[in-house]
Amino acid sequence: MENNRSAKSLWGDYLDKHLEDAFVEAPKVEHFCDNEKDANECVALVEKGVKKATTHSLLGLQLRKESLPKIGDFRVVTDWDGQAKCIIRTTAVKFKPLFSVDEAYAQKEGEGDKSLTYWKTTHLGYYKRELAEFKREPTESMIVVCEEFEKVF
Repeated sequence: MENNRSAKSLWGDYLDKHLEDAFVEAPKVEHFCDNEKDANECVALVEKGVKKATTHSLLGLQLRKESLPKIGDFRVVTDWDGQAKCIIRTTAVKFKPLFSVDEAYAQKEGEGDKSLTYWKTTHLGYYKRELAEFKREPTESMIVVCEEFEKVF
């Protein structure tokens, strides 16, 4: 967060109105997705209250040595260019095999036509690109981390 002025400013504005969170660890600052079009679309969906979930591949998080999301985590979400747009807070985290993600969860993600078919197609494409650098392939039985969140600011 120290290098992102807009994120620091947005977090400061949030803390001004939420003193109860003054001692919370500074949130991660990041954008969704791995390309500009999707990253900007996703943050716009969060801002509108449509997108309320995101799904990580457990393997991808492990290979990049990233920490797992936890209930209560805050995150400053930016557009592709790093401009802070909103703050979200994790409300639920569930581990499940990819094949068990259902239509209701796909709707919480809020992307495309909100169908499970759209969700699977876009996520498999993303996981394929994400895992390619580690010479791994996504599978239907791989574990995904389903993270639900609320926009708090």
